[in-house]
Amino acid sequence: MSGIIVGIDGSSHSRVALDWAMREAKLRRESLSVLTVVHLSAAGWHGMVVFPSSQEVVAEAREGAREAAAKAAARLGEAAPPTRVQAVVGQPAEVLIDASQDADLLVLGSRGTGGFTRLTMGSVSSQVSQHAHCPVVIVPGDRHA
Repeated sequence: MSGIIVGIDGSSHSRVALDWAMREAKLRRESLSVLTVVHLSAAGWHGMVVFPSSQEVVAEAREGAREAAAKAAARLGEAAPPTRVQAVVGQPAEVLIDASQDADLLVLGSRGTGGFTRLTMGSVSSQVSQHAHCPVVIVPGDRHA
């Protein structure tokens, strides 16, 4: 995925990052890829159990990402950049780092839907910013679009 990639997870921080990435793609005249990662796992007696890919869960995540991208594009009007939405199953940090190999820029919110809200930066944002193959922008959640 060349151009700008924004990772979203439905959190308010990722919506702010999506708005920022949409405006940046418009300014750079680049395409925008909206990527949401479905992490299907649960703690079990023998450690983490990863469930097989559920088409319904992935389709629901893709639709949520499409709706978020459409709302962000509507705020820009006709100037919105070409946007592609993708939902995949995997470990969020791993998938985003892998996607960064071909990207010009990777954009994330500072925190996602996980716990530990008192942390300054979420675990996925932290891992991705340290291991990405392209420049990374971490958009603080308190930014107003």
